[in-house]
Amino acid sequence: MSDCLFCRIIDKAIPADIVLERGNLLALRDINPQAPTHVLIIPRRHIATIDDLQAEDTLLVGEMVQAAREIAAAESLVVGYRLVFNCGRQGGQEVDHLHLHLLGGRSMEWPPG
Repeated sequence: MSDCLFCRIIDKAIPADIVLERGNLLALRDINPQAPTHVLIIPRRHIATIDDLQAEDTLLVGEMVQAAREIAAAESLVVGYRLVFNCGRQGGQEVDHLHLHLLGGRSMEWPPG
């Protein structure tokens, strides 16, 4: 999708601080971090929201979570971290391209907001 920020990053049209790049996924540091470690894990294929996932995307979501676990280990987030999918504007989603937030490096509060 040509007007999608994350699609443009995937296409290398916009620079990003890439943490992981493999097969179906790309992970990058958030430009507005909400924690000392704030990484976004995104699928290369444009999927707007969680609501747009299909049954065949089950493995993709699992890959995203596994990538987050690997990045958390590489970032030494040994005392814990948070994974978040936001869905829709009221759910806090700002970019209409599915992405998983990995947040760590500080104590997380509950409820989150």
